Amino acid sequence: MNGLFISLDLDEDVSTLLAKLLRAKGFDALTARDADMLGRSDREQLDFATARGMAVFTHNRADFDQLAVDYVKAARRHAGIISGVRKPTHELLRRLLLILDRVTADEMADGVRYL
Repeated sequence: MNGLFISLDLDEDVSTLLAKLLRAKGFDALTARDADMLGRSDREQLDFATARGMAVFTHNRADFDQLAVDYVKAARRHAGIISGVRKPTHELLRRLLLILDRVTADEMADGVRYL
């Protein structure tokens, strides 16, 4: 994993509007719907994002925290996990931009961050 800008894979519980707003700001953002990943397990979501070098944004903190631990135990790498509580879409955008504007993809790799 190397790179400057974080690419995001938005879990299916995240509004698709958020991806559109991120793209309008110049960021790479993919939704579970766009990727035909609706109904897949959280592990499959993280595996999919990892294979593409994308960090996951989710509202499902507990499950993704456990997946991050599982990845460490298995000596596997991922591009990062960002968890956020449910807020209005524009508030999530504001909070995500604080990370995306200050953290590189390299710095995000294998990390877990919270909004």
